[in-house]
Amino acid sequence: MNHPDRLRASIQAPGTTPLIGVFDMFSASLAARHYDGIFVSGFGFAASHYGLPDIGFIAWPDIVAFVQRLRLAFPRQHLLVDIDDGYVDPETACHVVQQLEAIGASGVILEDQQRPRRCGHVDGKRVLPLDEYLAKLDLVLRSRRDLVVVARTDATEEGEILRRAKALAATDADVILVDGVRSADRIRQVRRVIGDKPLLFNQIAGGKSPRLSLSELQRLGVDVAIYSTPCLFAAQTAIDQALAELKRADGRLPEHVEGAVGVGECLALLERNLSRHHDRAPADATR
Repeated sequence: MNHPDRLRASIQAPGTTPLIGVFDMFSASLAARHYDGIFVSGFGFAASHYGLPDIGFIAWPDIVAFVQRLRLAFPRQHLLVDIDDGYVDPETACHVVQQLEAIGASGVILEDQQRPRRCGHVDGKRVLPLDEYLAKLDLVLRSRRDLVVVARTDATEEGEILRRAKALAATDADVILVDGVRSADRIRQVRRVIGDKPLLFNQIAGGKSPRLSLSELQRLGVDVAIYSTPCLFAAQTAIDQALAELKRADGRLPEHVEGAVGVGECLALLERNLSRHHDRAPADATR
């Protein structure tokens, strides 16, 4: 089974499929120890690759190169890739989709935002006219072979959210995402208007959406859950604390204790990504 079909089968299976947002190869190495699914987060990639907010700075060759490195290191993981608005032009969107499919991506998310774009959980978002987005989405769908395509709307007004969700569900997109959804009741409304089409929910710490468990999401009829920033925000907290402690200690490293990460523990994690280890049993690969 190819990568898109494996993701499709996971989405169609009972329960809610979790995909963990990563921002670089190291965070992906940690995520792969715990989860089968990786989400290539635009928020995280903009932060790690450029040191900039997620407002449209990502260049498509950079994201393609990153996904290629991910697939080589993690041959078994689902890789769902945030491609924003397809990098503005519909023809570029199609080209990027074909590039990503050729290097082993499992799926992509294509949004309906206008530029300048915003993170889906902040104010000030503007969306394309629906017909314009549907035309771009149609080109993308016709350009892919098997790739999973998630159609995403960033509409914020209740009536427009439901109108767009229904229109997206009528396309050949595999999954529907309403980003920044603000309540469980809104999830239920979207679930009703999209019929049997799989539904994706995005949650981010400090964002607009409620914090919901996988069990709660399953009861709401959500098929996929992406967690955009747990690795990035944990890294920011831990690095800031570690450097503050180093400063307080006048530059003396803390004593290395059992359970802490040192050279050996870090190398053991990274060596799992070498291709000569890929044929080991999955249970061994997740230790």
